[in-house]
Amino acid sequence: MTGMVVKSTGSWYIVRDEAGTLHRARLRGKFKLQNKATTNPLAVGDRVQFEAEIGGEDTVAITHIEQRDNYILRKSVHKTAQGHIIAANIGQALLVASLVLPRTSFGFIDRFLVSAESFRIPTYIAFNKVDLLDTDDRAYLDDVMKMYESAGYKCLPTSTVTGENIDTLHEILHHKKTLLSGHSGVGKSSLINQIGNGLDLRTQEISTFANKGVHTTTFAEMFEFEPDSFVIDTPGIKELGIMDIENEELAHFFPEMRAMLGQCRFYNCTHVHEPNCAVSAAVKAGQISLTRYESYLSILSGDDNRK
Repeated sequence: MTGMVVKSTGSWYIVRDEAGTLHRARLRGKFKLQNKATTNPLAVGDRVQFEAEIGGEDTVAITHIEQRDNYILRKSVHKTAQGHIIAANIGQALLVASLVLPRTSFGFIDRFLVSAESFRIPTYIAFNKVDLLDTDDRAYLDDVMKMYESAGYKCLPTSTVTGENIDTLHEILHHKKTLLSGHSGVGKSSLINQIGNGLDLRTQEISTFANKGVHTTTFAEMFEFEPDSFVIDTPGIKELGIMDIENEELAHFFPEMRAMLGQCRFYNCTHVHEPNCAVSAAVKAGQISLTRYESYLSILSGDDNRK
């Protein structure tokens, strides 16, 4: 039988077969030894083949993992030399961010976008909780959205309190398999609860301690909120370490820089100190956002601008 992994708890998985039936599954031991580059051999969204376990308590064994179209990877929290696959075979991604309670850093947003770009995963950005913004904050948000839209990313101001752009968000997610990501507390589950009637994903109040979000999602899980429309709810990500991207490739994953490839004096230009660099000139001319360029430099040098 064939199916798709819709939930991962580390050792057990839930697989949805082609008829929509859910099966409690485990992975054959051989797969755990095949790829030591990642901490998890199987991720939500993976397409698998499985068979009933003899003598098992209504469980199945995963016998084959099909080749992935794409995936989102982050550095493992505990094993920094390894990666952790957040989800696989994604149609698009929705990054939920917020300017308040908690504030999402541009460094985090840009790292996520680079990861998505590296596998050509279309990404939308929802700036949530706009009901908490005053007039000046809203003007600042407009500038932030213009910065990302000029780089090619569709942005939406959203609110589960006022319902702003909830219908538009529903249209974006319709008939897609969407990875939903962002810091804990930005309102991912609340947004999906409004879009998917009856899902009732668990939400929790924001901790006032250091304005940090309280983790409400423990494991990645995929939900079908309407026929052929799926969202993958992920644990709130505190940080996103870039992996498997060489320094000379990094500019390829900033769309506004990619558009200028071949215009620099040197073919291997790092866009840092070289003369006649088209990217540096575009930054000075205001054609490329200084904030985005600083994120590029931060990733390139291994510094951390995710705070």
